[in-house]
Amino acid sequence: MTMLKSPLQEARQAYQPKMPVALTGNVQLVEGQATESVADQEQIKALFPNTYGMPVITLEPGASAGNQQTADTFNVGVILSGGQAPGGHNVICGLFDGLQRINPNNKLYGFKGGPSGLIEHDYVELTAKVIDEYRNTGGFDIIGSGRTKLEETWQFDKGIEICQKLGIKAIVIIGGDDSNTNACVLAEYYLQKQCGIQVIGCPKTIDGDLKNEFIETSFGFDTACKTYSELIGNIQRDANSACKYWHFIRLMGRSASHIALECALQSQPNVCLISEEVEAKNMTLNDVVNQIAAVIVARANAGLNFGTVLIPEGLIEFIPAMRVLIQELNDLLANNEEFTALEGDDAKREYVKNMLTPASCELYRSLPKGIARQLTLDRDPHGNVMVSQIETEKLLIEMVSKRLAQLKAAGEYKGKFSSINHFFGYEGRCAIPSNFDADYCYSLGMTATQLIAAGKTGYMAVVRNLAQPHTEWIAGGCPITMMMNMEHRNGKMKPVIQKALVRLDGAPFLFLEQHRAEWADANTSYIYPGPIQYYGPTEVCDQPTKTLKLEHPM
Repeated sequence: MTMLKSPLQEARQAYQPKMPVALTGNVQLVEGQATESVADQEQIKALFPNTYGMPVITLEPGASAGNQQTADTFNVGVILSGGQAPGGHNVICGLFDGLQRINPNNKLYGFKGGPSGLIEHDYVELTAKVIDEYRNTGGFDIIGSGRTKLEETWQFDKGIEICQKLGIKAIVIIGGDDSNTNACVLAEYYLQKQCGIQVIGCPKTIDGDLKNEFIETSFGFDTACKTYSELIGNIQRDANSACKYWHFIRLMGRSASHIALECALQSQPNVCLISEEVEAKNMTLNDVVNQIAAVIVARANAGLNFGTVLIPEGLIEFIPAMRVLIQELNDLLANNEEFTALEGDDAKREYVKNMLTPASCELYRSLPKGIARQLTLDRDPHGNVMVSQIETEKLLIEMVSKRLAQLKAAGEYKGKFSSINHFFGYEGRCAIPSNFDADYCYSLGMTATQLIAAGKTGYMAVVRNLAQPHTEWIAGGCPITMMMNMEHRNGKMKPVIQKALVRLDGAPFLFLEQHRAEWADANTSYIYPGPIQYYGPTEVCDQPTKTLKLEHPM
């Protein structure tokens, strides 16, 4: 059956991504100084004796063919791991084109459904015909994705079996911090076993929390934020037209507030909460509610009974008192048969209130019943509260509404409060990648190919200097071990890539802090970003995020 395509799909298929100069011709690898992990150096070194301390690699234009062409053929396997992010298909396209440029006989195999495809030997050869259908497209549907963790030696050994069968020299894992931690473990194991299989990672996550001095941004962040910002701008135009609704908008982003911050920089809402600031200031839930209510009252006094509030997905976890409550609930309800046997929400609510510490009990009692119920009933496989599914925007609407009623009774608020809630998440994960993400991801795939051809393993493909024109981008490789530290996971200390939260001393947050008072006041300062533009002037089509431009000014 022939698949119908929109005019944009047809046009994007023909788009040729832009690359760093070093990737357009012959390539040479330049090694820097030895590296060490960001923390817990002795422990990380002991766990990764074969991949610890490797140098950072920079790709530079080469005078000779080098590893650009070779008589040797080699095959590569690729895995999409975790949630979708715009540009993943272009990483695979860049990987394929890089392999073909080195030797047209090289083959690329995709393991289907994420890491489980490696374990279950479920794969497909990605031929030119297949690849061409997915150039510059969103989604991960070329081979699918999954969240299976590669942690056990039997899983690693199953990977060896299929790689030896298919003649695979290297595996490329496209994923976030957890997926690339697994990539590092896999690389170390394969070196210990001396089985000749390399492992290279690529930095993927719309959340923006996989970043450091060498990874300036994870791919997909640009497209997702531009998609959400378009929607926020549309809502703000409607709010400024109807003049009667407050829109509470929760934005995907797991723990870190990078997405909320970037969307605020692009759209200039009346309020943008930053979880990391809430934690640093030891704010209570009531403090957050009062902060929002104060803006609503001030705008109402100016005759403006409308506005927008941006809320990061992970806010609840960053409110210190809420984090204590959640931990108490996790401990209390884990494998608690007595609680499970109770019938009815009221009985379970009373049981919980009687078991909590006084401070947590008081907070629990103050929560809307629907949210309190979510905290006690919806749990992940480890018995923990599923924080990302808590409808924080509805919680804040209800609590702000009550606070405004109190202020109205006291004669301190004379406005009208009508609210609408939104959650933007899946809308941005599979959008057609922006020019920035299409170019960046293709370059990551080409970079991964060069690292493989040079025999490297335990590296993440990186492209830096991204706030500059593509001709000034710098491609290379960063040892995954240098990003790692030890953290408490599921009752054990484990090596993991350190998450990058919003820095309160960083330029993006400081810009928000400097301007948010004017965005909140009566002189509505909304910006309407509009949809992602793929064709036209470079200042419209090829711009990186505001975050990148502030962090790396020209």
